[in-house]
Amino acid sequence: MDEYQPVKKSVTGLNPVDNYLSGSWEALGAGAPVLVALAQLCSQAMVARSSTKAPSAEGLLPEAKAILVAAGRRGVIEVRGVNTAFDPAARLLAVYVELDEGQTIAFRDPERPETTVLFLEGFRQLCELGLVMHHLHRDFSLSALGFEVARSISQDEVQEWLDKGSEFGLHD
Repeated sequence: MDEYQPVKKSVTGLNPVDNYLSGSWEALGAGAPVLVALAQLCSQAMVARSSTKAPSAEGLLPEAKAILVAAGRRGVIEVRGVNTAFDPAARLLAVYVELDEGQTIAFRDPERPETTVLFLEGFRQLCELGLVMHHLHRDFSLSALGFEVARSISQDEVQEWLDKGSEFGLHD
């Protein structure tokens, strides 16, 4: 009688591995792997910064430039998803920039998911170059160098990409 018998577990009898997997699933639902990767890029850029030539706006993706211009005054950036949205494209992680204390612009387009992804790629580039720094969870800001580069870009140059964002107020 060496028949295979599946192991039956009750929900109350979870072992530490089960708890870890449950926590991992929750972390996946919050976008943790992407957020951790972006935070690591920011950290690597901060540690590796040397006296070499500082990055300029030249060579940046247009989406990266638009993020810099949008964040140029306040500097506060958030990467978040909307996990309650019905449409999968509306749940994707996206870049949100505080224009001022009451206005935010979301660089997301549920009808054209590629737009959302291109802005995330632009944000990744900013992290990699040390133009953005990570703070807590999904909270980022421009670095001192990021503010400097943002001031070197004219809004007219990136207006086409800024128009792809959706502005909303504090209580919208």
